Amino acid sequence: MSAAQIEIQMVAAVVAVACALPGAFLVLRGMAMMSDAISHAILPGIVAGVLLTGSLHSPFLILAAALTGLLTTVLVETINNTGQVKEDAAIGIVFPVLFSLGVVMIAKFAGDMHLDTDAVLLGELAFAPFNRFTVFGYDLGPQALWIMGSVLAVNAFFLLLFYKELKLATFDPSLASSLGFRPRPLHYALMGLVSLTAVSAFDAVGSILVVALMVGPPATGYLLTDRLDVLIGLSAGIGIGNAVLGYWGAHLLDASIAGAMATTTGIAFGAAVMCAPKRGLVAQWRRRRRQRWTFAEQMLSIHLRQHENTPEANRECRIEHLQEHLNWEPDFAQRVVSYASKKGTIRRENGHLSLTEDGRAVAQDAATRT
Repeated sequence: MSAAQIEIQMVAAVVAVACALPGAFLVLRGMAMMSDAISHAILPGIVAGVLLTGSLHSPFLILAAALTGLLTTVLVETINNTGQVKEDAAIGIVFPVLFSLGVVMIAKFAGDMHLDTDAVLLGELAFAPFNRFTVFGYDLGPQALWIMGSVLAVNAFFLLLFYKELKLATFDPSLASSLGFRPRPLHYALMGLVSLTAVSAFDAVGSILVVALMVGPPATGYLLTDRLDVLIGLSAGIGIGNAVLGYWGAHLLDASIAGAMATTTGIAFGAAVMCAPKRGLVAQWRRRRRQRWTFAEQMLSIHLRQHENTPEANRECRIEHLQEHLNWEPDFAQRVVSYASKKGTIRRENGHLSLTEDGRAVAQDAATRT
């Protein structure tokens, strides 16, 4: 593995963690699409910064883009608060207008600069090792690594400083307000971090991968845990894994690095949708199947208890009569009896069915609930 390959993966991993930290709260707040909106809508801020400074590397560029991201948030909130449209519609109105404004500004005023929409949208991680950060002649590594490392430090510091407030404002903003916290300034601060993270990662990875890494890993982690601290850790770890696996997938397929990483993020999310322990489709199917058999066992137990110690018990407490009274197919009746026998709730003796003590408890519990 070459030094350039290591540096590319390090940049991608740092970007993934930097995006995952604010992304976890976006997913929990149901605002995942705000990352897409901000990452596109800050284009006019980038163009304005380039026009004012004449440079693609000025720190003012990040500030201008971050302010445009905050403007996006304010406009979306303002339109949403009118009550005329929902938040998703407000996002769908605001960010295409701002993004289109940025495209028009590039075509009109920045045609002679090295700035185009493809570069903003796609980025190119393969070029990250060529832009070096040097101090007094010493090469300290890729510039993108230092920039995104600084953004990661800012995001981590913000989370550590306002973790309780973010947690409370995310899950119960009304309670946060009643306790004296101010959810709205915190909300705008979080959106500012999203803007800062997005524009800082543009040059290295582009907005498409920023959105994928800001939403995909937290959404995947959300399917795997119910604890916020675990979710944040999982989001960071999954993001790093997606970045590294995506890089090697691109290396093997000779494909776009950012595209391969975004695809890997989608595959990881799809795997979680299928196989998550509690929320996955497989777990849901197994839970429904288990509930079906449990309900059938309860119905059988209630039926046997109703006819227990009655004159018709010898006739009613037999498998062949379950189809008539419970409307069960013969094959299904046999399977339910086998299931209940294995669980020890009924006994079979010469075709006659009877309840065990556990079976009577099941029948009693089911009758109480109904």
